[in-house]
Amino acid sequence: MESTTPRGTRTGFTTGACAAAAARAAAQGLETGQVPDAMESLLPNGQRVRFAVRDGRCDAHSAHAMVVKFAGDDPDCTDGAHLTVDLRLLPGQAGEISFVAGDGVGTVTLPGLGLAVGGPAINPVPRQNIADNLHEAAPRLLAQHGLEVTVSVPGGQEMAKKTTNARLGILGGISILGTTGIVKPYSTAAWRASVVQGIQVAATLDHGVVALTTGGRTETFAMQTLRAERPGLPAACFVQMGDFLRYALDEVVAQGLPEVVLGVMVGKLTKIAQGETITHANRNMVDTDLVAEIARQIGATAEDCAAIAAAETARFGAELMVERGLGPAFHEALAQRAIDTLTAPERYGHAFALRVLVCDFSGQPVADVRSAPAEARPRPATAGRTGIGHTHHTDFDTE
Repeated sequence: MESTTPRGTRTGFTTGACAAAAARAAAQGLETGQVPDAMESLLPNGQRVRFAVRDGRCDAHSAHAMVVKFAGDDPDCTDGAHLTVDLRLLPGQAGEISFVAGDGVGTVTLPGLGLAVGGPAINPVPRQNIADNLHEAAPRLLAQHGLEVTVSVPGGQEMAKKTTNARLGILGGISILGTTGIVKPYSTAAWRASVVQGIQVAATLDHGVVALTTGGRTETFAMQTLRAERPGLPAACFVQMGDFLRYALDEVVAQGLPEVVLGVMVGKLTKIAQGETITHANRNMVDTDLVAEIARQIGATAEDCAAIAAAETARFGAELMVERGLGPAFHEALAQRAIDTLTAPERYGHAFALRVLVCDFSGQPVADVRSAPAEARPRPATAGRTGIGHTHHTDFDTE
């Protein structure tokens, strides 16, 4: 299955696609009496891909098959996982297909994921993809009987520790995911989907707040700050949005969450203040003229403002202001500019109350600024209904 494409650009296959291939091979075993050692499987995107199949065995009432996941060059903790499927015949239940979480596959314990609480963490698209492959591989069998599909991933409990599953209420293992069947290296779409999903879950918890952070350090800082004020605030109320502020805030509005806390450092904060809602370093540069303007506003000298404007980073300006004894005033003014930008009528207005928590590069608080309260409006009835997003990436520990 591995591509000959140069390293760094190789695509791989989702856990859902691998589970579907294993299920198809097991179904063929039930249909024909022999599980094949390779299987062409249908992906959700309509492609057909040939997978190697291991551990195939079957009898008249059950079948077993396993596919090893290849993630390409994506930094996915499930690369090399053994996606294992056991099929059990359900006599007389024509066309019925049910799903069970085996060893290493999580169980859903919180609402908001679009899956039944208490059921297996197998997303709707992989479920449909597995069902499609079962119907193609064993049409005669399914015309008379049903199949119970148990998906297992040995070692999945350890893999899940590198994901956000636990805070989303998915316990006991990983989730079976994938909307196309293909994993692209460092998939921004996958990260974006996990941000949206995290906000959907936060919206079900009745705390009325989501803390959006840009990485591991800012999340730790935000957790310490908010939990000192609200003991017991659950981890599911904290979402590492990375660079995807726009998608995060759009989902906040869709879910009707009344309060947003941003946990940021000066680089991302400056980009937000200048109107960037996708804050990746490879996109628009930090506007150091804006940093200099903020410094001028709080009384910095003309010489310092010129040096800040000529610098490459916002951090230079922030550290210079700290050196001059103007650190708190500078960070507060920059945070207020970010709030003014985001709450402008052409952006989000007062759809939610916004609080900006700023820390320095050692994680120490340097500013805490709040907007006006949110406008009262009803919460949507459709909150949190799109299914599990991607949760397999390890943390990209940026700001």
